[in-house]
Amino acid sequence: MAKWEDYVITKISFNEEGNTIDRVLVHDDFEEHIGAGIIKNRRWLVDQTNAGRTFCCVKREIGGWSRVCLFKRKTTGGFSWNTTLPEELPKRKTFISYYHDDDQWYKEAFKNLFEDLITHKSVEDGDIDSDNTDGYIKQLIQKDYLTDVTVLIVLLGPNTKHRKHVDWEISGALNLKVGDRYAGLLGLKLPSHPNFGSGQHNYNNLPSRLSDNLKTEYAVIRDWTEDRAKNQEYIELAFDKELPTINLYIIQEPK
Repeated sequence: MAKWEDYVITKISFNEEGNTIDRVLVHDDFEEHIGAGIIKNRRWLVDQTNAGRTFCCVKREIGGWSRVCLFKRKTTGGFSWNTTLPEELPKRKTFISYYHDDDQWYKEAFKNLFEDLITHKSVEDGDIDSDNTDGYIKQLIQKDYLTDVTVLIVLLGPNTKHRKHVDWEISGALNLKVGDRYAGLLGLKLPSHPNFGSGQHNYNNLPSRLSDNLKTEYAVIRDWTEDRAKNQEYIELAFDKELPTINLYIIQEPK
């Protein structure tokens, strides 16, 4: 792979007014791979471009990183680039809940596309012995995987609503007995979901506990996307949700 530029930029954040770069996550371009990300401020960007260093913006795809556009200093001051990058934010601790038989590909794709934006966990095939009782499996999921989760992400296919393990994972994320806070709840409708692309949510096509929390406006439902900035926005929206004053669907005992 040819060297793109001296440095590549993967994330960017702005000042409170939103009109000036505050910091970026920048990586050395080593031709065959990019280096570890380092946070740099605007002053560093100015100094480096004045010294003749070159930059480009990149995005993560399922097969790896790809170059998107140049990031360059304008003659009138400031910088120009032609893409929307994710913000440089703390990584949220997420758990990915999904139906293994139908949606394993999307789970792996999600991990590959967004692994630098989040820390993630999920229950993989073989992690838990299926010969155990339902009660024991539910306890293992909730105690071993969900204690520090801040956003639960549910990948929604046509059959997700039938999966008891998904319900257990949702109930554990919304139970203060499991973690030290209520996790945000984000459902992503996959292209296979009957409501994908419609802008609508049929409650009967969702896991019941997810639809209950959607009715209270605690849960966030969006379409699957490979757009990194949009997906980060969805995760932050779920993370920032405030618990309603009365929400029986969150504090009820798990099914």
